[in-house]
Amino acid sequence: MKVTVVGAGAVGASCAEYIAIKNFASEVVLLDIKEGYAEGKAMDLMQTASLNAFDTRIIGTTGDYSKTADSDICVITSGIPRKPGMTREELIGINAGIVKEVSSNLVKHSPNTIIIVVSNPMDTMTYLVHKTTDLPKNRIIGMGGALDSARFKYRLAEAMGAPISDVDGMVIGGHSDKGMVPLTRLATRNSVPVTEFISEDRLDQVREDTKVGGATLTKLLGTSAWYAPGAAVSGLVQAIACDQKKIFPCSTLLDGEYGLSDLCIGVPVVLGRDGIEKIVDIPLNDAEKDHLKESAKGVSKTNGLLEL
Repeated sequence: MKVTVVGAGAVGASCAEYIAIKNFASEVVLLDIKEGYAEGKAMDLMQTASLNAFDTRIIGTTGDYSKTADSDICVITSGIPRKPGMTREELIGINAGIVKEVSSNLVKHSPNTIIIVVSNPMDTMTYLVHKTTDLPKNRIIGMGGALDSARFKYRLAEAMGAPISDVDGMVIGGHSDKGMVPLTRLATRNSVPVTEFISEDRLDQVREDTKVGGATLTKLLGTSAWYAPGAAVSGLVQAIACDQKKIFPCSTLLDGEYGLSDLCIGVPVVLGRDGIEKIVDIPLNDAEKDHLKESAKGVSKTNGLLEL
């Protein structure tokens, strides 16, 4: 199993680290345009192998896509990160050009790969990869919902004073501060609805804290987060590589599902060796449907800024 991660910054390096530590991939290629940067990150990570007990080989390269050839899965993290006060949508001008070039080079050397998009605005960048490559729709996946759901579960556990392993919950919709739809109605603690443990007011606060999870961290860190995004990516990669058939909310191209078409947005999917193997249709109430439709309008508006 060969995995390529494009972009050796904080997010890309975290992806490579978590994938290597889980020890299911034979090789991880880390690629960046900054001279020597990916090579240095790869060497640093390889020097942890004996300490962290993994055998995955990590190599770095400066812009040489031939080293990525025959990758089973490719992860695109490249692009400029958010700064405090920026929305994900403000990154579209620069990041669209980067993602278009990167995805083209990846598919050229690995025509049967599965691409996972992390670059922001993530739903629109995922849509861009659909529009500019010949990959089938099941092989193009946007990461956002997996990360947003992890942040949702963190906030739920915090509110209940519960271990996160007790908590289950999902965020669908666009990967943006306004577009996320945390499904509080369906969230549980060991199969018990969280409403048994949290007041409606506190649950509303959990919902809002989840939606601004990325912005909160950007304000604190001065740039985008990296540990949780890296862990979210590694979870998706492992589910595909190990054919786990796990359900994650991911950004996928819809063709009538949830009443939406011609856009990528977060909905639950089954991930296996073929990428997205099934879009899971979960029953939403009227309020949740309305929130998802509003989210879709925002994603479509951002898609309209693309120069295809």
